[in-house]
Amino acid sequence: MYIFKAGVVGAGAMGAEIAQVISFSGLPVVLKDVDQAMLERGMARIRKIYQGRVDKGKMSSGEAESKIALVEPTLTYDGFGDVDIVIEAVPEKMAIKKAVFAELEAVCPQSTIFASNTSALSISELGAATRRPHKVIGMHFFNPAHVMKLVEIIPGLDTSQETVDDVVQFTESLRKIPVVVQECPGFLVNRLLMPYLNEATLCLGEGAATASEIDAAMVDFGMPMGPFTLMDMLGLDVCSDVGSYLYSEYGERMTPAPLFFRLMQAGRLGEKAGAGFYGYGDQTDEPVRQMIAEISASLPPEQRGEFSVDRLIMPLINEAVLCLQEHIATAPDIDMAVVAGLGMTYHGERLGPLALADTLGLDTVLAKLDELRARYGERFRPARLLRTKVRAGHLGKKAGKGFHEYSA
Repeated sequence: MYIFKAGVVGAGAMGAEIAQVISFSGLPVVLKDVDQAMLERGMARIRKIYQGRVDKGKMSSGEAESKIALVEPTLTYDGFGDVDIVIEAVPEKMAIKKAVFAELEAVCPQSTIFASNTSALSISELGAATRRPHKVIGMHFFNPAHVMKLVEIIPGLDTSQETVDDVVQFTESLRKIPVVVQECPGFLVNRLLMPYLNEATLCLGEGAATASEIDAAMVDFGMPMGPFTLMDMLGLDVCSDVGSYLYSEYGERMTPAPLFFRLMQAGRLGEKAGAGFYGYGDQTDEPVRQMIAEISASLPPEQRGEFSVDRLIMPLINEAVLCLQEHIATAPDIDMAVVAGLGMTYHGERLGPLALADTLGLDTVLAKLDELRARYGERFRPARLLRTKVRAGHLGKKAGKGFHEYSA
């Protein structure tokens, strides 16, 4: 099915940027919200993105205006009677998303695809709440949507192959990179990202290093920004919601760092609140330093660890191996998703976690995880597939095969 017209529900930052991406591809898009002020802010965001392209000489003012004219802001569902796909980008609450889909079912054609921009919630559960589960799919854009190339495509248990194929084709028409991911809590990139962010926060809470020291070390390693800069940008409330959900689904290895809750209670939600791990404007990070002092003082000596890059990267690699083991995605897709979604590099080369493991040596990665597990506990337990590959001599590049194959 070809997509001739799209709808987006939710005119917040993600919804507005998704609408901009669709309009940039030349398709008309209806952008709906329940709040006029939010709708106006969303349209202002779209105009700002296009103005940025004009300022850089990438398009003329006339071209920008013609693209903006493709976006129809609305407070009603009147324009949804002929849409081929709707992407909901409402708050990350299952009840709200189900309510939106129920409203859409009353106004959209039977052929309309219902896509959710959820970053973690169950697509199968969303589909079950509709009369068209075969037409319900996850379409997870990354923030900022107008810049990031990756879109995770997540079929639910009842999603038809035709719907998957249509959404992959639609994503490619938006000049994005689609990666089909089997449904699991957190899907792929967020599932890999949260252990990395959580371990950074544990290190900080233990007083093992400062936020700026950890950020600098991870940028030096090859990440485009440090974990605390990233969390402040994403919003600590968003990180906390995803982290708590993953903990409820995966258990001990995803146990949230205590410092998260202290920051949330203090209203330090990141850049949007003027304060997160760092202070912005007239705010400082002194309150965070005080929290860290209190948390670290309450820990027994054996729980006060040391910061190392390995302590953050090894859980990310291990979670990638678990995803491969569970057939969530293929090894090339896992690596591509992390490179495209997180901008991961190593020594200047764009490498995903499985290619990085092959480069380091799977035996080396296994030894590091075993060492970290002995020091810090079960969250570092190596994936069974990693141990199996080491036993089989599939050690990575040096052996010609690991998670990928290498020519001699």
